[in-house]
Amino acid sequence: MKIDLTNAAFDADALADSVPYCAHLGVKLGVKDGRLVLEMPFQDHLIGNPMVPAIHGGVIGSFLEMAAISQVIRETRATATPKPVDITIDYFRTGRPVTSYAAARIVKLGRRVINVHAEMWQDDETKPVAVLHGHFLIVAE
Repeated sequence: MKIDLTNAAFDADALADSVPYCAHLGVKLGVKDGRLVLEMPFQDHLIGNPMVPAIHGGVIGSFLEMAAISQVIRETRATATPKPVDITIDYFRTGRPVTSYAAARIVKLGRRVINVHAEMWQDDETKPVAVLHGHFLIVAE
């Protein structure tokens, strides 16, 4: 996937439109207080366990990965999608059927590999549902 970020301002809408899975999950990107925040409104097809009901763990993982990759693209101005080297996700709480949010920050920026931390929360940002720790490879073109 190629992303055109040649303009001076970061275009969150262009980034979201370039990722079909964002549309499937209903993810919206926006800049709030200077940081990139993703929003995923609840939809019935996000449920993994209808008995609880709980958002599917794969949806949560994908949402966190989108947050991490989006942050890397925003900060590095990468024109190609960063490739995951390794990702670890810690699940702390049940993803309830409500709107979810995610944000990421770069922990260490190397020449080719970037270490990223992302968090997903719902009602209270201080109570994450899950967190991602990952390394991404910046592909030179």
